[in-house]
Amino acid sequence: MEGVGLLECGRKCTPSPFLLKTYMLVEDPGTDEVISWNDDGAAFVVWQPAEFARDLLPTLFKHSNFSSFVRQLNTYGFRKVATSRWEFCNERFKKGERELLSEIRRRKAWSNKQQRSVQNQDSDEDQRSSSTSSTSGYSNLLDENKRLKKENVVLNSELTSMKRKCKELLDLVSVYNKKQEEEKGKDDDERPMLFGVRLDVQQGERKIKRNRGEISESASILLSQSCK
Repeated sequence: MEGVGLLECGRKCTPSPFLLKTYMLVEDPGTDEVISWNDDGAAFVVWQPAEFARDLLPTLFKHSNFSSFVRQLNTYGFRKVATSRWEFCNERFKKGERELLSEIRRRKAWSNKQQRSVQNQDSDEDQRSSSTSSTSGYSNLLDENKRLKKENVVLNSELTSMKRKCKELLDLVSVYNKKQEEEKGKDDDERPMLFGVRLDVQQGERKIKRNRGEISESASILLSQSCK
């Protein structure tokens, strides 16, 4: 009887494997982007449920079922304390107070079957939860796929627009080069250009000379009339 009492005491003083594994994941600074303590260390947050189920759960729990993990938390009295994220709280599950884990007890299930020990219940739950992916993880993957499809449509539209603008630019360069070649073939024409148009300087000079002649003739007539 004394040996049985010591065994029972040892079980009560030792935290369950589930609690120890969960505490290890939350405490590990290398997993802070996926799971970590909240600001005051009174609760922990699973920031990325899909990555948590895929990459972390199989390393300690032998399954990748996020829903099963949440059900296990509920059986140990954890509460989801935020609606916008997966944040869980238990008054004896706190940062830097690992010794409190031994005070957390698993809730008794409403069943006619004989209750197993805490250790056996944890082991059986892990084996039953051998799903390949969690429902939450699958939903997140669908959302990510939809987002990527929308981004792909936008990128294709931008690419088509850039191709059109590039073609227009190449056409302009081609026209410019053609004009330059035509201008080079007119070496004998040394008339100046203004905005790409040849100026007829000689014709302008002839007009100026003719106007000067007319003005001089008119002046002579006026002088002769005034002298009479």
